[in-house]
Amino acid sequence: MALSFRFGTVGSPISTPKKPGGSTGAIQQIRVLNLDAFELGWVQSVRISEKTCEEINLTARENNVRLSVHAPYFINLNANDEEWPKSRKRLMDSALYGNLAGATDIVFHPGSYFGQDPAEVLQKANPRLAGCVKELREAGNPVTLRPETMGKIAMLGSLEDTLKMGQEIPGVLPCLDFAHLHARAGNGEMNTYDEWNRVLEKYGSALGEGSLKNLHIHLSGIEYSSKGERYHLPIQESDFDLQGLFKALSAFNAGGRILCESPIMEEDALFMQKTWQEITKEEL
Repeated sequence: MALSFRFGTVGSPISTPKKPGGSTGAIQQIRVLNLDAFELGWVQSVRISEKTCEEINLTARENNVRLSVHAPYFINLNANDEEWPKSRKRLMDSALYGNLAGATDIVFHPGSYFGQDPAEVLQKANPRLAGCVKELREAGNPVTLRPETMGKIAMLGSLEDTLKMGQEIPGVLPCLDFAHLHARAGNGEMNTYDEWNRVLEKYGSALGEGSLKNLHIHLSGIEYSSKGERYHLPIQESDFDLQGLFKALSAFNAGGRILCESPIMEEDALFMQKTWQEITKEEL
């Protein structure tokens, strides 16, 4: 019996050997660790050859590791008309090469409000995102674009923003960063079983109950201030209620992938996997 969630890391595990190194070495190390998901961290830029993508794809299939991509940080669906083509290219390159590498999901930071009303920003952002999906599908590219829930209130990427994107644009679904959701308001809310239940109810209501079987989750501990996220922490050095979250996910029979962004990423990914098994009694 497999677990409802695959667990892994965003970026190469710290313990990845220098040889063969790179993404293929990271995927092999994910399997050595008995994890089974990996997010390629293309967070600065997309600089990769088609040949390397083919090697990554083959290695992931051989090791039964599911792949996603974290696109460059410098994407903004609310960029001005001059800057938008650069943002768009970063997202589209991530989707093009990600698909070649065998990734099914492309995670990205959706941008900033720049002090504007969120509803107004979405009127600009959603048609741009829909245009990206249209071009990908016309090229035969099936990847899911995943705007991430963001950890600062000034950033485009509230739970409601990402659900609206998913509702309005086929081929778009949220990446639920639960640490960011906890940090976003800056007051320690969104950290209890009941609050997580409400998040999952909203998600299922907006995107259909079946969507809860295909969640893409980022998770870590987090340090925050009144302005929101400051930096990621090891899960056990933070106030994050992992047990409460996992009990809520289990109650909703949720599944998908949980990818760790902690500073001790594989250690925490394994801790999360073990905690999930203890709560659900599922076995690898």
